[in-house]
Amino acid sequence: MIIILKPTATEADAQEILSQIEEAGLKPLHMPGVERTVIGALGDERILQSLHFDNHPQVEHLKPVLSKYKLVSREIYPHDTVIDVGNTPVGGDRFTIMAGPCAIESYEQLLETAKQVKASGATVLRGGAFKPRTSPYSFQGLGVEGLKIMEQVGKEVGMDTITEIMDVNDLDDVARYTSAFQIGARNMQNYTLLKAVGETKHPVLLKRGLSATIEELLLAAEYIVATGNPNVMICERGIRTFETATRNTLDLNAVAFIKEKSHLPVIVDPSHGTGVRTLVGPMAKAGVACGADGLIIESHRNPRESVSDAAQALSPDDFSQLMQQLIPFIKASGRTYQEALHAS
Repeated sequence: MIIILKPTATEADAQEILSQIEEAGLKPLHMPGVERTVIGALGDERILQSLHFDNHPQVEHLKPVLSKYKLVSREIYPHDTVIDVGNTPVGGDRFTIMAGPCAIESYEQLLETAKQVKASGATVLRGGAFKPRTSPYSFQGLGVEGLKIMEQVGKEVGMDTITEIMDVNDLDDVARYTSAFQIGARNMQNYTLLKAVGETKHPVLLKRGLSATIEELLLAAEYIVATGNPNVMICERGIRTFETATRNTLDLNAVAFIKEKSHLPVIVDPSHGTGVRTLVGPMAKAGVACGADGLIIESHRNPRESVSDAAQALSPDDFSQLMQQLIPFIKASGRTYQEALHAS
């Protein structure tokens, strides 16, 4: 429920209502505005009704929150949320490029790739230290050693970093060595992991599950925010459909819909969304055009040598060319971007 106070309401009136909400075992939200104060109350609707806030002399209007996802909804927070991934703001009027290899293979490989993607305009370095693979015989990542490499390279090149977390036991290590968590598609509904990252303030990029609906994705984000971590970014990375021509079907409908319903930043992953190198560019442009706040793209110093996702990884030249092609799309979307992207 959203409680809108009258313009004459004082801070004492707001605190009185907030205390009543908390004493009833509900979650209070305090949202003071320029002209009036808005209070949110989350919890059992029957308890809310029994408090009879409509009778309070300083309450102007009560509005029920209709969506199942409350905290990530624009019904409670109408303005876009901007999240700081290290020194990189994500959301609002900024457009963010995250790029790097699928897997961290070595210090030299990550360093060379990081220098190349940064020169083309990326500000966040991506790379997997723990790799969830369909086959148990595929490369599974370097683990903590990979995290240490990422930290070293990020500092050396001057980039913020993001990597996937797969297990709550790795929480402290991933938080220590990187700027942000990534929750992969296979773990979108791993509620134990969602609540664990929710207990931190570390930024989280939440990827859509292979067969997840948009509502399920937003409810997964709600788990993280409701546990106490508001720093969540949503990632559309393609879903599994009957189509077999591409690895996944990149659902750009979801980007526009989520931007309408939620205040959280939305990132598009055209690499996993297609699985086809030649389609990454067109879908990256489409992602910008439909309102995404950023892109996360796989790039490798030599895709033919990549131990993971070689078919969708861009070479340094291809990545640089795509970044140049994105400039008019980013400008047309009304976003700002890194000077490096403009100058490269």
